[in-house]
Amino acid sequence: MTTILTYQRPFPCSDTMKMAMIVAMDEDGNIGSSGDLPWRLRSDMSRFKTLTEGDGFNSVIMGRRTWDSLPGEFKPLPDRANIVMSRDTNWNADGVDAALYVGRAIEIAFAEGSEECWVIGGSQIYEMFLDRVEEIHVTTVHVRDSGDVSFPSWDRSNWSESVIEQTVVDEDNEHPTTYSIWTKS
Repeated sequence: MTTILTYQRPFPCSDTMKMAMIVAMDEDGNIGSSGDLPWRLRSDMSRFKTLTEGDGFNSVIMGRRTWDSLPGEFKPLPDRANIVMSRDTNWNADGVDAALYVGRAIEIAFAEGSEECWVIGGSQIYEMFLDRVEEIHVTTVHVRDSGDVSFPSWDRSNWSESVIEQTVVDEDNEHPTTYSIWTKS
């Protein structure tokens, strides 16, 4: 006798899950400075929230240092399943699923019923997921040498870029930016 097991997803969604990355980096590829973002860009933070929340069935994957850098009032990031990658198997936090390896993080997102899974940093986490994402949403901050943590080396030859938006300096944005979506060819 053969038993066939099926997985019932907790929310109505497709059998596939979009894997994407979202990052802001300066022209040198810097993404962080002393455990924080090097700039204040309201337009980018608003876009980040809108994209990663989606329709409420999304997950975000981040490293423990990225988790630690979030302001207390935003832990966990609301309206998203929060997955934190950590080598410490005893690490835990309220409202968060911990994952030791990439496959487990993806499995958690899928089990949560996520339609989209967003990789949100930091550098080591981006590097682990580069070959697993279909899109990379990049906000290029038009400034140089603004941080001490960089986005990993990325061969863009198999990716195509669509420039979506450019912003200028104003009271809410310290630097001009270009927002692009890179899609795997």
